[in-house]
Amino acid sequence: MGKTIIVTGGAGFIGANFVYLQLAEHPEDRIVCLDKLTYAGNLATLDEAMKNPNFRFVKADICDREAVDQLFAEEHPDIVVNFAAESHVDRSIENPGIFLQTNIIGTQVLMDACRKYGIERYHQVSTDEVYGDLPLDRPDLFFTEQTPLHTSSPYSSSKAAADLLVNAYNRTYGLPTTISRCSNNYGPYQFPEKLIPLMIANALADKPLPVYGEGLNVRDWLYVEDHCKAIDLIIRKGRVGEVYNIGGHNEMKNIDIVKIICEALDKPESLITHVTDRKGHDMRYAIDPTFIHNELGWLPETMFKDGIKKTIEWYLDNKAWWENIISGEYQNYFQKMYGERLAGAEEKA
Repeated sequence: MGKTIIVTGGAGFIGANFVYLQLAEHPEDRIVCLDKLTYAGNLATLDEAMKNPNFRFVKADICDREAVDQLFAEEHPDIVVNFAAESHVDRSIENPGIFLQTNIIGTQVLMDACRKYGIERYHQVSTDEVYGDLPLDRPDLFFTEQTPLHTSSPYSSSKAAADLLVNAYNRTYGLPTTISRCSNNYGPYQFPEKLIPLMIANALADKPLPVYGEGLNVRDWLYVEDHCKAIDLIIRKGRVGEVYNIGGHNEMKNIDIVKIICEALDKPESLITHVTDRKGHDMRYAIDPTFIHNELGWLPETMFKDGIKKTIEWYLDNKAWWENIISGEYQNYFQKMYGERLAGAEEKA
C-alpha cells in the first residue's frame, strides 16, 4: 500500500527535483506539495507533476498553524520532508527576521502537526553551512556528523537552530525524526540568483559575471538528483534520530566553475567581474559522506564534469523557464494558471 508524503517547499529547486524523483520511483505513493510560493518558489516547475493524479499542490505557509493543521487532517501523511526554507545567505544578512520565522518557527509548526496526527517519519533538510567553514590550507579536513555547529550567517544560524529543535522533539516527545545536511546543490530548476544558473544566464546575455573576491572560495558540489536519492533512502531506511551528511566529493573553486561555464558557452573570461566579498563569507565546505555510505549504501553518482554539462544543457533547453523568472513574469504564474482551477476546487469542497 502506498504512502502519503508531504513535501514542503516542493516548488523550489531541490524540493521539485525530489517530487519528480518520488513520482517516478514510487508511483504507488501520494505526493502532496505544500509551498508558500515565495520569490524562489515557481509553480511552473511543477507543470508535469500537476498532470499526475497522485500529486496535489497546496499553497500555504509552513508558519500558518491553521493551514498546516487542516492539510494534515485531510491527508494524514505517513512522511513529511521539509525543504521549505529561506536559503539565500545575502538575503539573510539584509533581513534576518524572515529566516528565523520560516526556518525555525515553520519547523516547529510542522513538527507539532506531526505529533498531533502521528507520522512514520519527519525529515529535516538542512545544510553543511551549519558547520561553518574549513581552512583552504587543510584539504584533509571534512565535515562529519560529529563536527560542532559553528555558524557564520543568519541563514546558517536559523538552520542550525531548526536542527537542534528537531533533535529536541525526537528526544523529548519521541517524534521519529531524521536530519540531512548537504553540500552545495546544482542542476535543473535552480533559482537564477544562485552561482551556476546566474553565471549561465548572464553569460548567455553577455552580461558581467560577478564573482565575490578572488573567487577562491571552495564548495563541495552535489548534483541535485544524487541528493534526492539520498533523502529517499533516509526517509525509508534511515535510523530514527540520526543526522546524515550528504556530500558530492566534487570540490571546486568558484572562479574555476565560472571559467568552465564561459568555456562551455564560448564566452570570453573578460566577462568575469570581481566584486566586494560577502560579509562573513565561508572559505571552504567539504562533506565526508562515509556514514551514509556505510549505513545506507549511498554514494554520489554524478561527477562534476558530467553534472555541469547536463546542467548547462538543461538551462539552454529551458530558457523560457528562467527568462520568466528574471523578468518577474513567473510571479503571476500561479494566479494565471491555477487561480480559477483551485478556487473552483475550494468551492466544491
